[in-house]
Amino acid sequence: MSVGKSVRLFLAEGTPGGLLTAEIMNWTGHVVAAPRSDLAGLLKRPETSRTGVYILIGDDPESLGGALAYIGEGDDISKRLYQHARTEAPNGKDFWDRAIVLTSKDSNLTKAHARYLESRFITLAQQAKRARLLNATAPPPLPLPEADVSDMEYFIAQAKIVLPVLGVNLFRSAATALETPASDATMTASSHRSPLFTLQNRKEALTASAVEVDGEFTVLNGSGARLVGNPSDDGYLRLRKKLEQDGTIIPSEDGASMRFVRDQVFASPSAAAAVVSGRSTANGRTDWKTLDAGISYGTWQNQGIEQAVEPLES
Repeated sequence: MSVGKSVRLFLAEGTPGGLLTAEIMNWTGHVVAAPRSDLAGLLKRPETSRTGVYILIGDDPESLGGALAYIGEGDDISKRLYQHARTEAPNGKDFWDRAIVLTSKDSNLTKAHARYLESRFITLAQQAKRARLLNATAPPPLPLPEADVSDMEYFIAQAKIVLPVLGVNLFRSAATALETPASDATMTASSHRSPLFTLQNRKEALTASAVEVDGEFTVLNGSGARLVGNPSDDGYLRLRKKLEQDGTIIPSEDGASMRFVRDQVFASPSAAAAVVSGRSTANGRTDWKTLDAGISYGTWQNQGIEQAVEPLES
């Protein structure tokens, strides 16, 4: 049984789109997030005058549904945010529309801690490939005492829990969850990881494999995909074109098909099925099936519903 976490959110302005804070019980870290239009309010917060790290996020005009991000650190984060907001300044950045600040409630983060966190967060973002980073370099982590490294890694682990709750998926990676075998088709949809699903094209001898991890549908490295001569600009096939352009999907050795060279998260099983099959009309709920029992993704999702409803009807 998984251990639950309590994330406390506070809407400082009483609106979901405004400035908010987030924290976890017994974690000294503290997160403040605000849209760029509320930067003045964010700069007035005492947290932003502390030492810590910050993330700037905006839409990527060169990517379908993609994001641009910049990760930085500072002794006084408010000064760094002010500089980034002034587009005419040398450090000005015009792409972002949201800022997230991570500091410590007990003010125990030092400059060395912040630089370590900055380096690690940049590395995690590069590995997750959820956004295009605008950082020119990824500085190596500063050498810290062993106890400090342990504290900073715990800080990172807690931040990776809080940030997705705020809709910031920059560091989410399926790699750790995928290392745990899960082939039992009787697993429920509430599990952290689903059974292995496949989508087969017997005519072209292609097979793609995927799992759902923490609610995200992930096509696995090595999966096959149909060769599409000219992906159109319609629907999911625009995503297919983007994945070919960024090297996620490349031609196979014989040139007769395509293959994934890394794990790729999709917004839905239908988006994944469309990219794999080259058909924008693909239905992921019926096309993806478990390898052993042939249970469709949709059927797997609905497992246990009848048992859950029975007590309510009695």
